[in-house]
Amino acid sequence: RCIGMNKHPLSFARIGIIGFGEVGRIFAAGLNGKAGVSSIIAWDARWRDAPPNADDVAALAAADACAAASAEALCAASDLVISAVTAANTRAVIDALAPKVRNGLTVLDLNSASPGTKQACAEIVHARGGAYVEAGVMTSVPPYGIAVPMLIGGPDATAFSAHANALGLATTVASEKFGVASAIKMCRSIMIKGLEALIIESYTTARTYGVEDAMIPTLVETFPAIDWEKQGDYFFQRVVQHGARRTEEMREAAATVRETGLNPVMTTAIADRQAWVVAQRKAGIVSPGVKPWRENADALIAARKNT
Repeated sequence: RCIGMNKHPLSFARIGIIGFGEVGRIFAAGLNGKAGVSSIIAWDARWRDAPPNADDVAALAAADACAAASAEALCAASDLVISAVTAANTRAVIDALAPKVRNGLTVLDLNSASPGTKQACAEIVHARGGAYVEAGVMTSVPPYGIAVPMLIGGPDATAFSAHANALGLATTVASEKFGVASAIKMCRSIMIKGLEALIIESYTTARTYGVEDAMIPTLVETFPAIDWEKQGDYFFQRVVQHGARRTEEMREAAATVRETGLNPVMTTAIADRQAWVVAQRKAGIVSPGVKPWRENADALIAARKNT
């Protein structure tokens, strides 16, 4: 749905970043020193209970950024707020910002949430005079940095895109209506995260039977453009490292399917498999940074044999 446009010119002079994980740090570093950017401030929910840790402090220093005292304080000191949290916290961020949202403030929501969630967030921001731009980040951020391809939406998206792309972002307007960019992103995520879940389940099962060296060439024969060995390494790494975030995203993807009236059987199963990998990591069975998929598969197999 379209909501009234921001009545004030867009400004990116003071940038606030909520969520100082992998994506938040990349955006802070990438926007540092850009023309017209006078300050970068960050806030992470982890800092409610403890001050920024050594890694946070180093990343803040590298981006010439400061840590805010709270989400509200960050909002009050920013012209542009970039929300880069996990999917489950998408709405909570907007609720936290709401008291300080005002005319002239723009919120760029990078989070992987359902169209319904993004529409609800937009209503809150616009009701208080701010501008809300939903974004669907269309691939992994690290290889691209702030130039990661993004679809954006909302009545302020066109004006935002011109400003953002001048700073090095790679935004493309999907629609002036909220929910379109998110729908594209979530439908894509079902496929990509589904492939991750399928590879983990298929490859680990093949390894258990000792047939992986016979099975993988059949995939190459059917889909010769894909290096299935390297894809296995990459997918295992990403899920082990970011499974918690992926699980939340798939829960939102299930909500996206459910919003259409369709039962999200497959999407729910994808979320469950991602969550299972998270549990294996918490138990110390698999570890991030292990590159050959066979090593993590062997660890999963050994753990089952020992139970």
